[in-house]
Amino acid sequence: MTEEQSKAALSESITVGWREWLSLPQLGLTRIKAKVDTGARTSAIHAFSVEEFEQDQQLWVRFGVHPNQGDNDTIKWCEALVIDQRNVTDSGGHTEKRYVIQTELSLGQKQWPIEVTLTNRDNMLFRMLLGRTAMTAGNLIVNPAMSFMTGQSVQEHDEQPVKEFFDGES
Repeated sequence: MTEEQSKAALSESITVGWREWLSLPQLGLTRIKAKVDTGARTSAIHAFSVEEFEQDQQLWVRFGVHPNQGDNDTIKWCEALVIDQRNVTDSGGHTEKRYVIQTELSLGQKQWPIEVTLTNRDNMLFRMLLGRTAMTAGNLIVNPAMSFMTGQSVQEHDEQPVKEFFDGES
């Protein structure tokens, strides 16, 4: 990549913090807090009661999502085409076969398609992880000392960018 191409790519990128508000409009999820995880290749979302069904001779899944961290009473039911099933190894070394779907991600003023695996994240602090593949596709730069840097959270959720020094999930 030339220096000129690098500057052009940098000017089109957006800087995000280690956690951000985002939406998945095709799934009807207008607001979900995600951990921006450079250690994860693929994005993952908390899904429960996952059921397979066939539509137009293709495999689909229907699943529930608790979009609000710490709130298991609010449920959003989603449906999506399965584009793959993959063995994914989590940070604890456990391997699990997961459904992979593709959906539109909206972060700040930018939208792009991402792949998301469905998994039970009930014991995790974030309902969603945003992985490297999605970050690369969206041309994101991560500032790990910041949180909630996108305009979406400031305008729609009254959360100002926060500079933090924190070790762990919260």
